[in-house]
Amino acid sequence: MFINYKSILYIAIFLFLLGCSKEESTQTLDPPSQITKSPKRGLAYDLKNAADLDTLKSGVSWWYNWYHSSTAPTNYYSTYQMEFIPMLWGGNTSANDMAIVKNFILAHPEIKYLLVMNEPNLVDQANRTPVQAAADWINYEQVIADLAAQQRAIELVGPAMNWGTMTNYSDPVVWLDDFYAAYKSANGGRPPKIDYLAFHWYDYGLAAQLDRLQKYGKKIWITEMANWNPQINSYQKQADQMREMVNICETRSDVFRYAWFIGRGSLPDNKHTYLFDPNPGQLNDLGKLYISLPFTK
Repeated sequence: MFINYKSILYIAIFLFLLGCSKEESTQTLDPPSQITKSPKRGLAYDLKNAADLDTLKSGVSWWYNWYHSSTAPTNYYSTYQMEFIPMLWGGNTSANDMAIVKNFILAHPEIKYLLVMNEPNLVDQANRTPVQAAADWINYEQVIADLAAQQRAIELVGPAMNWGTMTNYSDPVVWLDDFYAAYKSANGGRPPKIDYLAFHWYDYGLAAQLDRLQKYGKKIWITEMANWNPQINSYQKQADQMREMVNICETRSDVFRYAWFIGRGSLPDNKHTYLFDPNPGQLNDLGKLYISLPFTK
């Protein structure tokens, strides 16, 4: 009987390759890169030296400095994987400041957000009545529109509310209600462009404060937080509060980002909130705790 060995060889090779193909097809793709730090966690502080950024990079994703630009090393985003978020701090923003913030954003393609109007119901901060703020808001919206015309989609975060010192407007919800009403009245019933609200809190009861803001239907950036209650008279007590506040922020879906206040300040640290020792790049125990706390992926 004639046996075509060449045909048998071809068939064997075909079956072998087919088996390899099936084996390869069952292999899973490499998993996506693992998230190693909280995308929510930030710092309210003027970070500008490389040592501080390098120390924080394992646990902090963003920061801001209440200013329209930063003097941090120009390669901060690629080197430290930390976003800087610019801010237009006050009301009645100058044309120069608006031009600076637009140019800074255009020079930094990683920026996606703009913070605006710091504590308008505090007379020693932005100090804007709801009616004044409604007029100011048109300028913020114009900045966003100008950037959109240059193919940069930027979301507006603010106003950054706190319990305040302005007559009739100590309650941030009362101020916000009147702000929305004033803006709609002046703009044909159209609501202001607000992509996220911002909020500051320095006491017990953070969760209850956030609950009060749910009526506006916006996710929240807590752009300053710590506990300045007189009962917090040690770093250990502040550390306990940090654990509680961070856990609230990490587990609530309505909190988009949050920032601890502050990195450093004048000594002594009577509020027990600093994260750094005086020397650049040296975290204290509270700072080490902040970058190591659990987060929600």
